[in-house]
Amino acid sequence: MYRKPPVKSTCGTPTCQRPSGARQTVTDTSDSQASTMTVRVAVAVPLDRTFDYSPGGHGPLVRGSLVTVPFGPRQLPGIVLGPGEGDVKPESLKSVAEIVPLPPLEPRFVDFLERVAAWTMAPIGSVAKMVLSQPQALQPPPQRKLFRRPSPPPKGEKLTAARQRVADILGLAGAMSSAELQREAGVSAGVIAGMQAAGSLDIVLVSDEAPPPPVQAGGDLVLSADQRAAAEDIAGRLGKGFTPFLLDGVTGSGKTEVYFDAVQRTLDAGRQVLILLPEIALSAAWKQRFHDRFGVMPTEWHSDVAPGRKRKAWRHAHTGGAQVVVGARSALFLPFARLGLIVVDEEHEHAYKQEDQVIYHARDMAVLRSRLESCPVVLATATPSLESWVNAGMVGDPPRYRHIALPKRIGLARLPEIRAVDLRRTPPESGRWLARPLVAAITERLEAGEQSLLFLNRRGYAPLTLCGSCGHKVTCPNCDSWMVTHRLAGRLKCHYCGYEARPRRDCPECGEEDSMQACGPGVERLAEEVLQRFPEARFAVFSSDTVTSPAAAESFVRSVKDGEVDIIIGTQMVAKGHHFPGLTLVGIVDADLGLAGGDLRAAERSFAMLAQVAGRAGRADRPGLAMLQTTDVSTPVMKALLSGDRDRFLQAEAEARRLAGMPPFARLAALVLSASDSQRLQAAMRALAETRPNYHGVSVYGPSIAPLGFLRGRHRGRALIQVEKTVDIQAVIQGWLAELKLPSGVRLQVDIDPYSFV
Repeated sequence: MYRKPPVKSTCGTPTCQRPSGARQTVTDTSDSQASTMTVRVAVAVPLDRTFDYSPGGHGPLVRGSLVTVPFGPRQLPGIVLGPGEGDVKPESLKSVAEIVPLPPLEPRFVDFLERVAAWTMAPIGSVAKMVLSQPQALQPPPQRKLFRRPSPPPKGEKLTAARQRVADILGLAGAMSSAELQREAGVSAGVIAGMQAAGSLDIVLVSDEAPPPPVQAGGDLVLSADQRAAAEDIAGRLGKGFTPFLLDGVTGSGKTEVYFDAVQRTLDAGRQVLILLPEIALSAAWKQRFHDRFGVMPTEWHSDVAPGRKRKAWRHAHTGGAQVVVGARSALFLPFARLGLIVVDEEHEHAYKQEDQVIYHARDMAVLRSRLESCPVVLATATPSLESWVNAGMVGDPPRYRHIALPKRIGLARLPEIRAVDLRRTPPESGRWLARPLVAAITERLEAGEQSLLFLNRRGYAPLTLCGSCGHKVTCPNCDSWMVTHRLAGRLKCHYCGYEARPRRDCPECGEEDSMQACGPGVERLAEEVLQRFPEARFAVFSSDTVTSPAAAESFVRSVKDGEVDIIIGTQMVAKGHHFPGLTLVGIVDADLGLAGGDLRAAERSFAMLAQVAGRAGRADRPGLAMLQTTDVSTPVMKALLSGDRDRFLQAEAEARRLAGMPPFARLAALVLSASDSQRLQAAMRALAETRPNYHGVSVYGPSIAPLGFLRGRHRGRALIQVEKTVDIQAVIQGWLAELKLPSGVRLQVDIDPYSFV
């Protein structure tokens, strides 16, 4: 049964948005029974509709029941949302195939899923698919076959020496698998099989469903006065409903220890905790700090977790066995049984924005979920996003978040000195990228036995390869982007679609031999210069090309902390909260890199990244220095970094956004069209233009060809919608799209509050 999504209210924020005109949803036991005739199911397929099913012989189903339903030739998982629409003939109804043998999802969690679908304008089936991303978790857990000694042992049993070793081990262990017994007793599989055949071993089937070990604090932390005040502020709101906190502390101020205190108090109250990290797969140091504090590792949820572990994590979150889950943005869609606290670490990070399928920002959805769960949410950062800064009431607007400041580093550590290296006055030598002042500073650190970090947010060797004869640039055949030279891999790579090719010595355009030149630096080229300038120094490159797994990240961080690396060369991965006690110098090779282009948040993001990278220096008892190579020291970002006046920068950025009518003081949405050929795209853009809304308080820019007009083999166009904050932008878009008829083969994607403008 098809059902259109509800029209939303004009609240303007996902935290308080409610569908209007929607059917009453029931959450109490007496009324939550779905109709005995039909139930409405969100099937885990990317369709913006729900489907009516008969309960069949499964009896009454409640809102949140997990079911398997027939869908075409397949059987797919789904979530019961409530009673069916009731307008489908009974003889046309299909029946629910089975009820998943798990407790129903909490009604507040189902509310969250519907709110996410309404806010993002994503199909409800796509949201359900995110929740049900581990179909194995919906099945009974697999069972392990263990062996144990019968009680009593068989009469007249005679055991060889090998069999006796097996019996002795089981006398202590109780039950073990065949592989474990073979390893511990030093016997073959044939010995185990022979003992079973002789009746000397019994088989017992054990469910592979043991919950994680309990989280236990390793003693009280010694907190500074600022940390203790912050911890007590958060503690005062635990268990008392929804409260959003902005935990705003300089790098090295001990924000993690503050929210660890809140984690412990939440666990003491018998509630679960969700912690989001932007790069959880690479956060070995953070996980070690958690282990040191709580004695065990948290339950992890991210793309690098093996399917078996993910199945367990999903079920343990649902049953309450997983006390603390740390994960990437998708962990927001785990079905916690009794969620009591959400933490979003590094809340400013762009990585929290999901850019495909269901397009959402994890920070905003975390606030929404905490509201529906009636629990606090802590947004922790040293460089707040402008949205959070405004919500904390820092520009004069009424505060929505409670602001907690940690203005000083803990212990003897001090914030690093920040200096500019004006490349107009002291440019690097020809063919090199490090200016003399930075080279001299690195030399001083090497002589003192201290570590340096060179930051350049460009992977590979060079971002562009061109012909020195005719000027031809090597571009990706699937995208409007340059191919990046990766000399270590011997490949040209597109960083948008992943296309690879062998480098050519001759120009494909003019045929000139040996004319192709690498232009500009990447981290590999920077490493080449470091090797030339400092041949005795030990250096390592930290990028997604060289550190490709959590184990590799852990190994890299450990080698730096052990003093095995003198110079780190890194991309943005090195700015993710790493703590290197021996690091006293940070050199930012191209501080202007992120300021170009038409990105609304370019200045804000550049400031945050540079401040975070600079904050890696001097985190122990030795003073730190950050040097920024720039061609323009007068930009607001450079001025703020050099003066250390972050708040002044944010105030100025907020005022500029307010005057321009841009977020967070207005609303934006992007409508992105794509097609396999340009003619269909042009037709779709004309249709979009002909039906665009004309309302007071609504401005439409475009549609026009997107800045990245060809991506992954598809031609792209986009329109931007700008509305006043009181206008319900989702309702405007719904009305627009209701009149739109697109040519076949054209895709339309809606991005509420876009972060990407390409």
